[in-house]
This record gives sequence, structure tokens and C-alpha cells, in this order.
Amino acid sequence: MSKIYDVIVLGAGPAGLTAGLYAGRARLSTLIIEKGQDGGQIAITNEIENYPGQMVEGESGPSLIARMTEQAKKFGAERCSDVIKSVELQGDVKKLVGAKGEYLAKTVILATGAFPKPIGCKNEGKFVGKGISFCATCDASFFEDFEVYVVGGGDSAVEEAMYLSKFARKVTIIHRRNELRAAKSIQEKAFANPKLFFMWDTVVDEVCGDELMDSMIVKNVKTGELTKIEADPDDGIFGLFGFIGYNPNSALFEGQVELDRGYIVTDADMHTNIPGVFAAGDIRVKSLRQVVTAAADGAIAAMQCEKYIAETK
Repeated sequence: MSKIYDVIVLGAGPAGLTAGLYAGRARLSTLIIEKGQDGGQIAITNEIENYPGQMVEGESGPSLIARMTEQAKKFGAERCSDVIKSVELQGDVKKLVGAKGEYLAKTVILATGAFPKPIGCKNEGKFVGKGISFCATCDASFFEDFEVYVVGGGDSAVEEAMYLSKFARKVTIIHRRNELRAAKSIQEKAFANPKLFFMWDTVVDEVCGDELMDSMIVKNVKTGELTKIEADPDDGIFGLFGFIGYNPNSALFEGQVELDRGYIVTDADMHTNIPGVFAAGDIRVKSLRQVVTAAADGAIAAMQCEKYIAETK
């Protein structure tokens, strides 16, 4: 018979790893299941400046996550790499069914995070990986000395545009409004960057090309005017990076856990509508999605698992 864990944590981003750390330290038998690399969105973040206690001289997402992973391991959290296909969250014992096997637990912490929203232009799917990217850290080097466009106007879009400017010869931010939504301190850095340019009141309508994306059509949202932008003939391609927010990775839980626009509804102690099931991090309804709030969620969720198990013995 399969082992019944005290806690299964689904997802190994900052929320999931912190939950694993706290649950393991509380001497709860803990399993962290992750389908990809640890870290979630932070794993593709080049620079972190606002996480309390980080290395002040410089901290990247991967470096911070590596330490979180080691901490969870130190306190006994077991690890498993698997893709969960279905979940049964009702009842005293929860069951997660993966491609490699079934996993049972008294409590479950859902920390599956979110994934980038598509740009929303015609032919987008055809050119993902062939000009379109959603990860500056992953793909910036491919566009060294090329022209690059960034869609979005929030903190992440502007920060990633500045990172891309270290590689590309020119970076243009395409934003549907006439001003950025990023924090003022970030905007100041952006406007002072000589390689950053701005295309206001504009959206990408269509991307074009044969094997690689070599042109796009942008639309002015106020006038409706369409403009075609083509790659430099010597380049044959340009980069288009999308940073317009995220969609919650919650399809697996539909029909079981209460959702609000795809995000899991919890109380302040991370309880979902199902006893023994908790949610933490970007997957849940919250006002601020940052590493520090994800870590806090994970800690609270783990302690609530301990309390739940003690009360149901």
C-alpha cells in the first residue's frame, strides 16, 4: 500500500519550498512534487532586489531558489518529479495521480503558481521559440546585438526590458497605455537607459514570417492605425518578449476547490473550502504576488497542516 504522507506539497516555487521546509522542520512526513525545475517564475528572474535577507551585493532567482531547495532538503522533505494528472481532495486521505504513480496524504498544499499570459496576437503560437519569448533570462543571449520589443508596462516588463538592453542593441517597450504602470523607481531607471525606447497606446496585432518571425503589425488603440515593423534585413529576425501578467495554474482543481477567476480562494490561514487542503503563493487570490508573500503563505500553510493533523487524530 502506498505511503500516506502527512503533507504533500504540489509545486516547488518559493511557496512550495517554504512549506516543505516548515513541514519538515515540524517533523511531518513531507513530499514535494514538482514537474519541472524548482523556483517557478523566480527561476527565470535575473535580478532580485527586494527579498529581505538576500545577498545585498546581488541575488538572482536561481541562487535564491537553490538555497531554499537545500533548506527544505535539510529538514527532511522528500522530493518527487512527476506530472500530476488528477487529484481527489475530499476525504481524510487525499490522492494525487501522476504519470509515474499515485501519492496519498492527510493534507495537501497547492502551490502550483501561475504561467505567463499570451501576448494575444495573430500567429503567436507559431513563433513561440522562433522570435517570441516569455523569459528574458532564458533567451536574451539569442538576441545579442539584435532589436527587441517588450510587450507590457508593469514592473516585470520594464525590469526585463532593462535586462534585455544588456544584450540587444535596441529595446522598445510596447504598451497599450500612454504611461507605464511600473513603480516610479523602476521607471526612473528605464527612462535613463539610452537603449530603451517606448511605443505608447499600442498593441501587437499580428506576427509574421516563414520559419522565423521577421515582421509584425502593431495597432494604435486610440486611432486604429496599423503599422508594419520589419526586421533589419541583415538580422532577419527580432525578438518579441511578452510580460503582461500571468494565468493561475489551477485547471487541475476545477470543480473541487473554490476558484475566483482561476485563482484559489483561501482565508488568511491558507484554508481552501476543502478541509485539509491549503493553497499558497501565486495560485491563490491575493493583493501582492512576490517572493516574500509566497514564502509567508508557504510557512502559514505548513503550520496549518500541522494543526489540522493534530486536531483530526
